[in-house]
Amino acid sequence: MAKPLSANTFLSVLRAEGVRVVEVGNWRTHNRNHKGAWGPVHGVMIHHTVTRGTAATVRICRDGYAGLPGPLCHGVIAKNGTVHLVGYGRANHAGLGDDDVLRAVIAERTLPADNEANTDGNARFYGFECENLGDGSDPWPAAQVNAIVRASAALVRAHGWGKDGNTSVIGHSEWQPGKVDPRGPGIGMADVRRRVAERLRHPANWSTGGADTYRVRPGDTLSEIAAAHGTTVAKLARLNGIENPDHIRVGQTIKLR
Repeated sequence: MAKPLSANTFLSVLRAEGVRVVEVGNWRTHNRNHKGAWGPVHGVMIHHTVTRGTAATVRICRDGYAGLPGPLCHGVIAKNGTVHLVGYGRANHAGLGDDDVLRAVIAERTLPADNEANTDGNARFYGFECENLGDGSDPWPAAQVNAIVRASAALVRAHGWGKDGNTSVIGHSEWQPGKVDPRGPGIGMADVRRRVAERLRHPANWSTGGADTYRVRPGDTLSEIAAAHGTTVAKLARLNGIENPDHIRVGQTIKLR
């Protein structure tokens, strides 16, 4: 349980964790606080947007649509790993979810299966919407997943929530029955939690996942892999004998150092 960070502190901890941030309009005061509580907060929730294109995705998440006014999250995580801040305070992202899941998040223990929708999640979770079609085949680039991990770790670190197993970071699918997000090749909440826990064993400015290699996922580019691991395209190309940086294949193992 924790009081939400101030907007300025929220921005500061994201940047300290190495997150690339774009501030969208009056995001600090754009919220749904007049509709209900904002806080205490207990964790971070990850979603996919079912949209294509960063500009359109950011606009929808900021403004909402008929029947669901914005903001629809606090930050939009684009395919290139940039986080666009669109609101701060109560946001229409989590909806009603399972009180047993909330208790597990608070206790930082293994999540039960979600089978009820009886608890307001908009008051209790930070929310990040991730640009993805959600069709199960739209890929999640390395830079985007890295941004999810960094943004989640920033908030967990700031609040002093648990580090091992870290159920302070959950997917929408783990909160509300019938939801499937985040979904697709290259994303999994168990892996996200593992990587968050690893980041929290290091200072906020830690720039690599500590691995010596990376296996290419659908949608990855060499430039995104380099950015996600604090290195350069030229170095990766040299280490791996890659003549054309635009030609890497899914499943290829990339040496990082």
